[in-house]
Amino acid sequence: MNPVKSTPKPIVLLLALIALGATAVLASGCGTTSADTARGRVLFTKNCGTCHTLSQAGTTATVGPNLDDAFASAREIGEDSDTIEGIVKAQVENPRPSNGDPAVSMPADIVSGQDLEDVAAYVGEWAGVPGAAPPEVPGGPGAQVFANNGCGGCHTLSAIEGAGGTVGPDLDEVLPGQSQSKVEEDVIDPNKEIAKGYPANVMPSNFGQTLSKKEVEQLAEFLVESTAKKGG
Repeated sequence: MNPVKSTPKPIVLLLALIALGATAVLASGCGTTSADTARGRVLFTKNCGTCHTLSQAGTTATVGPNLDDAFASAREIGEDSDTIEGIVKAQVENPRPSNGDPAVSMPADIVSGQDLEDVAAYVGEWAGVPGAAPPEVPGGPGAQVFANNGCGGCHTLSAIEGAGGTVGPDLDEVLPGQSQSKVEEDVIDPNKEIAKGYPANVMPSNFGQTLSKKEVEQLAEFLVESTAKKGG
């Protein structure tokens, strides 16, 4: 008897999402006319990027499913952005029952209304797109490192448009007066000194592995320079 082969997790997830989203797609039509995908990217990074990987958003979290992996197969078989948008909306509106494990259960109403329209349209446009990458941002290489790694989804930083996250400290408030070496240390070992009012393990602790030494230096230099004139 041949051994039973298990279906790869991304395919299982994709099939589940398609089954869940099909009714919503047929009922509401494909796509939206009022969605703002640029705003959706900011909202995604802030609300969803702490759990999901999405290359165009620059997010690399592994708490929940990798959305590029989940929808790559759908794009390969011809599913369009509008269909994926509908699937995302259905999944957000009707998440599986919470069991305390964010890897298989998403919080209800994480975004709703126009926010959901924008996020779903954004994910529909970019999830699983080969070669997708964050857009270029002004401010030099350090600013690009910040954008590429979804830092704006957790932190507020006025030097980067759309960086309004509140999961982590407001960098405009906590960084003035800090040295570049201290900022580099905080990036590489975020749990060494926890910011007041925030729990441990909120910030990924693997930037020392995922970023090169040069990228860490560029990021820290940018952060120090961009907040040097801020009050703290």
